[in-house]
Amino acid sequence: MTKDILFNFTDVQLAQYLEKMGQPKFRAKQVSEWLKRGAPNFQVMKNLPESLRKQLDETATTLPCEIVQKLESSDGQTTKFLLKLNDNEVIETVLMRTTYGNSVCVSSQAGCAMGCKFCASTLLGLKRNLTANEMFAQVLTAQWALRGGSDMKPNGDFNNNDVSHIVVMGTGEPLQNTENLKGFLERANHDLNISWRRITVSTCGIIPGIIELTEWGRPINLAISLHAALDPMRSDLMPINNRYKINEVLDAAFAFSNKTGRQLMIEYILLGGINDSIKCAEDLSALLCGKNCMVNLIPWNAVAERNLIAPSGNAIHRFQDILIKNGIHVRIRRERGADIGSACGQLRIKNSA
Repeated sequence: MTKDILFNFTDVQLAQYLEKMGQPKFRAKQVSEWLKRGAPNFQVMKNLPESLRKQLDETATTLPCEIVQKLESSDGQTTKFLLKLNDNEVIETVLMRTTYGNSVCVSSQAGCAMGCKFCASTLLGLKRNLTANEMFAQVLTAQWALRGGSDMKPNGDFNNNDVSHIVVMGTGEPLQNTENLKGFLERANHDLNISWRRITVSTCGIIPGIIELTEWGRPINLAISLHAALDPMRSDLMPINNRYKINEVLDAAFAFSNKTGRQLMIEYILLGGINDSIKCAEDLSALLCGKNCMVNLIPWNAVAERNLIAPSGNAIHRFQDILIKNGIHVRIRRERGADIGSACGQLRIKNSA
């Protein structure tokens, strides 16, 4: 039997649902408060009668996702969740504890259709878009973990253990799911008080989606997955480049940056022997010179199904030095959660085997 997902109900629908169970009106408010905090089941709702908790458990679930697997990195800074959706599709969410706050990496699709040659997310293809509620529930799942799980009490003060940043860089291409993405981000900003400036959306360069975000006008951070400075190499690595060329993508992205006043982020995964050469660094410098952007250099996180190698330490720092010499703002992204397969799609692939 398919259970009702109470998280998807409006306040009126939730009140009607509980009224049919013979419950007083104030029960709907109690249940709603728990749902807004990300309660994973009804048993944690200790201010409800046990009989009601059991009754709800028979007919409904709380969130539109449930934890299938939870992995903790050895340094305690990264938690990876494998989540099952109501239709049994699985997605991944990553919680990263940093010096500047708690960041959640959110998936926007179950699978991915982009076909990038270095990525695990696309290996099983695209299954479907996620709803705004399914994206929002990922953040609440992470926040529940931060707040101590079942020890959490309603109406407590959890300011020091809240999610402070959202990055939509998980499985899927968010700008193939733009309407649900915007709905999710509006809710995260309104309900969780997460500043627009602490939200980042990463895209491989879907120009109509970038234009739509520009018209939407929220001052989020936009990240472009570039990974090559010349069209032939990028087309080989990322088939989407056959449709949207580098200069066209960057024109749209910098138009977004100019309107919102936010610095554009350029993501560049370094692949050993492919795009980590001196020439590649000089080509990237020429492409971005004088632009309001920052380059994130990302050493490739090995995927067993891909016949690629990580760059050497010398190649990484040589690439960085060339960009700095040419006046490009650059940083090397710190590797997080490598021991738990934190790269997009890795845990999902293992679960499907």
